Amino acid sequence: MPSLSVLDGWWIEGCIEGVTGWAIGDSATAHNSSDATSLYEKLEQVVLPLYYYAAREQWIAVMKGAICKNASFFNSHRMMRRYVTEAYLH
Repeated sequence: MPSLSVLDGWWIEGCIEGVTGWAIGDSATAHNSSDATSLYEKLEQVVLPLYYYAAREQWIAVMKGAICKNASFFNSHRMMRRYVTEAYLH
């Protein structure tokens, strides 16, 4: 499923704008008011028109991008491998 979130945590690595989802604001600033404005603008101008009014193929392409790029990389197997190698074997 495509994500719409602020750029922190895994989303910094996983966000490819318009391919795997969309970023709210930018990673340089973390202000609630500007993030809220960015969220509403992104929803109104990009996400909702794509979901409701664009060709179905465009929305499906974003969903496939999220599954193809993020689900195959950001998963519990990767998390456990990194946790073991960085916490226990390091």
